[in-house]
Amino acid sequence: MNTPAHLIFGLTAFGKAGRPAVTAAALTGAMLPDLSLYLLVGWHLQVLGTDPQVVFGQLYFSDGWQSIFRIDNSFILWGIAFAIGAMMRAPIVIALCGAALLHLGFDFLLHNDDGRAHFWPLSNWVFQSPVSYWDPDHYGNIAGSVEVALSLLCCGILWRRFVGRWMRALIVLLGLIEFAPFVIFAFMFAGP
Repeated sequence: MNTPAHLIFGLTAFGKAGRPAVTAAALTGAMLPDLSLYLLVGWHLQVLGTDPQVVFGQLYFSDGWQSIFRIDNSFILWGIAFAIGAMMRAPIVIALCGAALLHLGFDFLLHNDDGRAHFWPLSNWVFQSPVSYWDPDHYGNIAGSVEVALSLLCCGILWRRFVGRWMRALIVLLGLIEFAPFVIFAFMFAGP
């Protein structure tokens, strides 16, 4: 899934009106499984000037990068942290880890040939889902449309839940970021 959708879903599932620390934890948890990817890609593209085809065609699949992704995308590690938070009845830890686990759950189901080892350190096995969130050869056109529709529905729910200007601005921004590529790609690939 696209990162803005992860943020929208994590915020919908775990964000709490009137509880800014819990809401911030939900947003953070929804982002953390993708953070290493953004840092690595940003470093290579912006600082080192690495060709994007090398970054996404070689480095993404390299042992070095995948060893990092195993850690921040581990159901096992996030699950243990969530269980500890639940035992401690710590709403911030629950929101952080719950949003991260939700992120991983969607990624597990929606990555075809670009999945990650979600069961590390017990296993390096990577599930190859028959559905991709982006690849039209694996229903990406359908999955992407459903993702956008559900994201916009969640934005409506969030709009009703959060009444503050800053949160509503964030909700609109996330909705626009999630919806914009859908519209752009529709125009780019529309027939004559």
